[in-house]
Amino acid sequence: MATSDLFSYGIPAESDFGYAQAIRSGDLIHVSGQLAFDEAGGFPDPGDFAAQLRRTHTNMDRVLAHYEATRSQIITQTLYVVDLARHAAATAEANLAYFGGHRPVSTVLGVTELTLPGQLVEIAFVVDTRLPA
Repeated sequence: MATSDLFSYGIPAESDFGYAQAIRSGDLIHVSGQLAFDEAGGFPDPGDFAAQLRRTHTNMDRVLAHYEATRSQIITQTLYVVDLARHAAATAEANLAYFGGHRPVSTVLGVTELTLPGQLVEIAFVVDTRLPA
């Protein structure tokens, strides 16, 4: 029987929009697009791509920690990047640093805008807990 487990940060955006950060369904964890929210739900780095990417990866790690999962169990990710031509090299560099030798399936989409003013990156992903941690 499949089990489900919702994870939320408890920030206003979750209740305002009506979503959870992640849901576990059996061995898979589906994670909503992570972005550069701080612990209080603020968005402190509008327009700063490098800072947003660092904070987004930190938030990804927070979700993984909740489920006692690791980066090596991420099987797929989708990145949404505003002005991809400008940020492609930094995106690739940060992705390689974040995953090390692990290689999840990945799609990077260039978009014209994201939800928050000054938001430049968002990353959704899926985790398979059957993989070695």
